[in-house]
This record gives sequence, C-alpha cells and structure tokens, in this order.
Amino acid sequence: MRNNSDAVTKENSGEVLAVQRKLSPFLTKVIYWMGVGMALFHLWVNTIGILPEIQRNALHFAFVVSMAFLIYPLSGRFARQTMGIDTVLSLVAVAAGVYLVLFEDALHARNQVPLLIDLVFAGIALVLMIEVTRRTAGYIIPTIAAAFLGYALWFGKYMGGMWNFPGVTIQRMLYRMYFAPDGIFGTIATISSTFVFLFVLFAAFLLKSGAGDFIIRLSVALMGRMIGGPAKMAVFASGLMGSISGSAVANTVGTGSITIPLMKKVGFKSKFAGGVEAAASTGGQLMPPIMGAGAFIMSQWTQIPYLTIVGVAFIPAAMYFLSVIFFVHLRARKMGLEPMKPDEIPKVSQVMKEGWNFFIPLIVLISLLMYGFTPTYSACAGIGAIVISSWFNKKSRMGLRDILDAFALGAKNMVTTGVILLCSGIVVGVVLLVGAGIKFSIMISTISGGSVLITIILIAIASLVLGMGLPVTASYIVLAVLAAPSLEMLGTSLIAAHMLIFWYSQDANVTPPVCLAAYSASGIAGSKPLETGFESWKLAKGIYIIPLLFVYTPILFEGSIWEVLETSVTGLIGLYSLAVFFEGMQTVRLNWPMRLLFFATGILLLWPQIYTHAAGLALFAVLLFVQKALPALAGASTASDSTH
Repeated sequence: MRNNSDAVTKENSGEVLAVQRKLSPFLTKVIYWMGVGMALFHLWVNTIGILPEIQRNALHFAFVVSMAFLIYPLSGRFARQTMGIDTVLSLVAVAAGVYLVLFEDALHARNQVPLLIDLVFAGIALVLMIEVTRRTAGYIIPTIAAAFLGYALWFGKYMGGMWNFPGVTIQRMLYRMYFAPDGIFGTIATISSTFVFLFVLFAAFLLKSGAGDFIIRLSVALMGRMIGGPAKMAVFASGLMGSISGSAVANTVGTGSITIPLMKKVGFKSKFAGGVEAAASTGGQLMPPIMGAGAFIMSQWTQIPYLTIVGVAFIPAAMYFLSVIFFVHLRARKMGLEPMKPDEIPKVSQVMKEGWNFFIPLIVLISLLMYGFTPTYSACAGIGAIVISSWFNKKSRMGLRDILDAFALGAKNMVTTGVILLCSGIVVGVVLLVGAGIKFSIMISTISGGSVLITIILIAIASLVLGMGLPVTASYIVLAVLAAPSLEMLGTSLIAAHMLIFWYSQDANVTPPVCLAAYSASGIAGSKPLETGFESWKLAKGIYIIPLLFVYTPILFEGSIWEVLETSVTGLIGLYSLAVFFEGMQTVRLNWPMRLLFFATGILLLWPQIYTHAAGLALFAVLLFVQKALPALAGASTASDSTH
C-alpha cells in the first residue's frame, strides 16, 4: 500500500491542531460555496429571518458537520481512499439536520411521542457528532462525551453514594439529545449559531480587509523604538489580534510569523521568542471586545450582559499583557539589547493615515454594545461597517469577491469551534440530566473543607488536566458546569467564579507538557517545543495570579472605583516585582537576597489587604533606592555587562 501522506496536512484550525485533507480544486470550490451559503444563512437567521431556535441550531449542525467531514478525513493515512465514505457522511449529516426541521412539528402533534424513524435519525446525529469531533479535536472530547452517556445509560446504577444514578432508557436519551433543548441542539448550539459564529465572521471580514497587516505595522511603529521592541510589539500585536480572533493558536501563527523572526534578529533566543508569542497570544482570548467563545457562553449561562463581561475584563486583561511586557523588558535589559534601527520603524502618523478606517468597525461594535443592542445585532452591524469603511482607503476596498472570500473564510474558521461546541452540548445535556454539577460541587467542597483557596487550587489543577486534552472552550464549558457552583456555594460572586474558570481554562495553551500555542510558536521559532513551553509558562505567570484577585478583591468592579484602582495599581507593581524576582534583573543584575526581597514585595502587593499594600509599596521604594544609591549591595553587574 503506497503512502498517502501527501493527501493530508496538519494545520492550526481554531483551537486545535488537526489533520486536514489536501483539497482538490473541485472540493475547494464546493467547500467555498458551502461556506458562503453557511455565512449568508447565519446572517439571515440572526437578523431578519424567523426560525425556531432548535431548527436554526439543526441547520447550523448540518452546515458545520457536513463541512467538517469533507475537510477532515476518516483516516489521515488513507485520505484519498476514504473520500467516498466522507462524502456520504457529509450528506447524512445534512439529512440529520434537515430531518429535525421537517418533522419537529409532527413530533409535537404526537405529544412528544417519537417514532422509530425519529430515534434512528437521533442516533445517527449522535454518532456523527462523536465521530466528527474525533476527527477535528482528537479523542479526548468524544471520549468524555461517551463516558457521560455511558454513566447516564448504564454504569451510573452501579456506583455508590451520591454518584448513584438509576439510569435512563436509550430511547429517552436519544430524544433528549436530539429533540430537547438541553442536547446537541440546545443552549451551547444556540451560542455557537449566534454569538460565536457572527464574531468569527466579523474577524474574518476584518482580516480580509487588511486589518491584520495594519495591526502589525502599528505595533512596530509604537514599540520599535523601545528596548526589546520586537518582543513588546509581539505582545501589543497579539493583544490587538486577540480582540479580533479570540484564538490563541490563530494569534500565535498569525502574528508570530512576523514577530518571532524580528525578536530573534535583535538577539532574543529562539525559545524565548516563541515563549513571548505564545504567552501574548494566549492573552488574546482574554482581551475585549472579542474574547474567546467562552465569554459568549458565560454571558448566556449567567445572564450577565456581554457588555458587562467585556467591561470588567479589560483591566485584568491589560494587567496580563503588561506582566508579559515586564518580563520582556527585564530580559532585554539583562541582555543589553538595543532598539530596532530607525529605518526599520514606520512613522505612527503614516501607519494611521493608511489604516485609520480599521477603527471604525470596532467603534461601531463597541458603541452598539454600550447602547444596549444585542451582541448578534452589533456583530452584524460591525460586518457592514467593515465593508463600508474599507472604501475609505484605496488599498483596503472590498469588492464582491472579497466579501464572498470573507464569508467562506469565516465559515471555514468556524468549523472546528462549531464541532467542539456542538459535542460539548452532549456533556452539558447529560450533566443537567443527572445533576452532576451539584454532586461535583459538593465533592469539591468536602475535599476543600470549605476553603476558597483550596477550591481554587483544585479547579486550577482540574483545568490544567482537562486542558491537556481539551481545547480551551471545551475546558471552560466542562469546568463551568461542574465547578462554578462550588465557588458560588462558598460565597464567590457569579461573575468572579466564571471569570476565574474562564482564565484558568486558558492555561493549557502555555503550560507543559501539552501547550499547543507554545508548540505552534516553537515551529516558527525553530526551538525545542518543551523548552518553549517552559518559557511561555514562566512568562504567563499572570494567568495564574490575576484570577485570584477576582475572588479576593473588588477588581471586577465589585467595589468602589477607588478600590478597583488601588487593587489594579498595587497588583500591577506586584506583578512587576515578581517578574524582577524571576529574571533577577532590575536596573542591575540582582543577587539572591535582593531577588527574594522583590518576591516578598510582590506577595505583599498582591495580598488583598490595604496594610500589606502599604508595606509592599514602602519595601518597593526602598529596593529601588538601594539599587540606585548602592548598586554594589544590590547586584554584581549592570545590564550592559551581563549576558544571557
């Protein structure tokens, strides 16, 4: 049997790295026009179209799953040979979605009594969902889904204590997964077919109009003259790109192809350059106004307005990016690096003149959200604003072909995320059916002994373990269903509990042994994946520390403005002090006693008490004075004398 590896390729798709089929020209056109149709359908149904929610979600399923079967082969090794099977499965997926649209009313007319044919299509949809998730996201998510189904159907009755569940019939399970509002076409599918898809489409239009290149040029113009400018540029660019794409891997590949070579050019080591990009790109999913898909799920589940989530998320996100910049700045000083050459840096005024129109869609989006319009309406209006504003610049004008390309790009970018969300609906449906969320929360509360800190540590460990096999969105969904109630039971506010879980669900991107963003960056940097992973883990310390402030301080605007500002400022100085400890550098290279004093300063400033903040600020001022007045006491050499 001849090798068929030339028929597939590994590509970053959304939140995972999956094997994709190398598409023939004909299949490329088929998927292109399927994507255009998918985008137009979602725009119609989210604006002027009238369609019951479950029917809209069923057609969303038909588009997403049918495209996924064509893009992701049954077997990467035999992609050509399985093309016929994949085509049949794609058509069956369309039939499974359309069947519900055509026959849901008949089911209601029979007082919810399903016929055999109803159950057959329900079973087909369930099997297709698990198989397509295996192809696009690996074995972990479908295995979890199958385990939850098995628990509800069979082995729950054999478990003791609070985990005993008498079980349901297969017929009942198929009905709940296919026709009920808490299955495949339930709440998670609603989020996928509305908020998430429209914002993915919004991002595709922005990128197609040239906003990605503008962001890179603006970052170079603003940061190029600073010490370690290319690395700081990577952080800034990833923050801006993250506000568009909401995907750590997409940010890493999109901006890293430019920023990582620049970082290496000015003297940073490959593993550090890759680590900076991975850490910064991970923060992209935390940056408003377009955060990861988990933010939309959070809004839907908690009924907290999306604008509120975006508003309270900005200060912590800014703190995270600044914490990464602290590491970059200190490393650059330790290495004695110089800024970029003036002839390599464009003028800010020239960059703004060429791309000022890219701010218009973001202003439209944010303004509509602030005036109380729904995220779906705001995203649709933002897409229209992109097309209109593109005509203000000759270089970025979007014609009909560009618009169709953006439709197709947005739809294709949605496939993996859509599959993951739809399959997560299986897990959520079973959790609600068996009451696993309350049981899990009781278990955590019992283990932690009622301690909020131990509960948070347990959630952080769970998020890391889940993140080794799950994309961040799926990890957030599982933890939000299972663990958020345990924090709420201990007195944590609703938004703080979910925001903490949302942040911790991102940590798998930068935490070894499985850290997809870091591994993607290592491929660009030419560094060892695991070494790059450890660098990104060190640089991304804020992703572990800042969520503690959500629970113990009013930083999410759960107190007065003064309290929020005081917490933010002292927290930022605390993060800087910890960066100094890890790098061993401030104005001079520091000896270990000074490093430990900076570590103590960081703890004092991050501890949620006003008197510890005062002590931390005093100690910080003393340490700065010692370095300036008595450098020999602080360290052995200055930055220019040191190498790394």
